[in-house]
Amino acid sequence: MAHKIIRNWHVAPGSALTDFDKRVLGFQNRGELVPKRELIKTPEQIEGIRRSGVVNTGVLDLIEKEIHAGMSTAEIDRLVYDYTTAHGAIPAPLNYEGFPKSVCTSINEVVCHGIPSEDDILEEGDIINVDVSTILDGYYSDASRMFVIGQTTPEKEKLVRVAKECLEIGAEAAKPWGFVGDIGKAISRHAHKNGFGVVRALCGHGVGLEFHEEPEVDHYNTHRKGMLLVPGMVFTIEPMINMGTWEVFIDEEDGWTVVTEDELPSAQWEHTFLMTEHGLEILTH
Repeated sequence: MAHKIIRNWHVAPGSALTDFDKRVLGFQNRGELVPKRELIKTPEQIEGIRRSGVVNTGVLDLIEKEIHAGMSTAEIDRLVYDYTTAHGAIPAPLNYEGFPKSVCTSINEVVCHGIPSEDDILEEGDIINVDVSTILDGYYSDASRMFVIGQTTPEKEKLVRVAKECLEIGAEAAKPWGFVGDIGKAISRHAHKNGFGVVRALCGHGVGLEFHEEPEVDHYNTHRKGMLLVPGMVFTIEPMINMGTWEVFIDEEDGWTVVTEDELPSAQWEHTFLMTEHGLEILTH
């Protein structure tokens, strides 16, 4: 059976082909999945995303200073909203597809999309992911960090550490003119070596002009190449690493909160990255 070529990369009739066009078209003509032209950010767009990332990083720096046992996740939400709006920006999660808060706070067995609440009080030994996304002047950025509340178990400490290593290893695997599939292959190898599962139901994503853009960035080994990684693309890597099974479920009551199937802890770190000719540049920390 002939391999169907998806022709994402188009050149206007009569336009001269640049060396960049020729390189992308070479991959496309060999049947590889290449990005659409609009996924390649202009220098002006990159600077806008970079400025958004500065605010996003500032939010997480604030949370790192303030987070403590006895604090409710609703307090975290207020800190995020107040800091973001004081810097002329908008919390991207707020009212996104009905999400009611400005940040996702995911404790212990909650994988992601935890909704802040006055009833969720941080306790000694908890691990929590705080996922912040910012819109500044129409440009989006996205990042999350893990926080350990006081002293926790060696098992949870290892999970948090390995999850961060998975992010770093995934970023190292992402090369200009390589493929998205290289990221998940590297992450899953490291997670499995440490006895952990990698969530398959959620993924990283393009970001910048919208909250979620192409490509989808899977964190497990799909055994597929995925999309070509081209300089100028902006996307997140955000592996969700589980102490037990990779399987998850969504809380039926709120329709958002993602929980590990076996209710063992999960950890996640996330950056927004710019692909350059020399590799990835971090736009959010």
